[in-house]
Amino acid sequence: MLDQYARLPKKYLYEPISRRWKVSPNVVSAAGFAAGMTSAALAAVGLYPAAFALWGLNRLLDGLDGEIARAQNSQSDFGGYLDIVLDFIVYTAIPIGLVFSQPSPTLWLLLALLLGSFFVNAASLMYLAAILEKRDRGAAFNKEKTSVTMPPGLIEGAETVIFYSLFLLYPGRLETLFGLMAFLVSANIIWRLQWAYRQIR
Repeated sequence: MLDQYARLPKKYLYEPISRRWKVSPNVVSAAGFAAGMTSAALAAVGLYPAAFALWGLNRLLDGLDGEIARAQNSQSDFGGYLDIVLDFIVYTAIPIGLVFSQPSPTLWLLLALLLGSFFVNAASLMYLAAILEKRDRGAAFNKEKTSVTMPPGLIEGAETVIFYSLFLLYPGRLETLFGLMAFLVSANIIWRLQWAYRQIR
């Protein structure tokens, strides 16, 4: 929901860097992935400030790889695919790491609900994106800079960054934060189903 407002600030932040860096976008994606997985490992042993710093680096590099690809005119379908796969691995690993640092039956249950909502939400997003691309209403039609269109939702990239930052900054509130995000992601699934019903039935 907030992604549309974050695009312009991201452009101003990343464009000067992307013109100077002479590195493969996939290398930047891999570096971001390494930072994200290190964040998850640090969270698992309770080193939350360091985990938060590595999570911030992961997000910085995640936005930079696409800008570098555009600056080098080296965008590729594989690059976009690699980027989203690595993102989802990190999105899965960090909550698991956090629960490992303070395990309890309630937190494990809420983690299952959160990751379950992610699973269904990802299916609702990816399959709908494929249908929209098939109908020529995809990224090019919507003037998006992503490899495939990202249908709108209540919980998108910006909201995920906010929630994960809160997870790492306030690990004592994980039960509340996990439950709230699982609820909002579930609401997102219903919202997107309604949107799809109106747009593609």
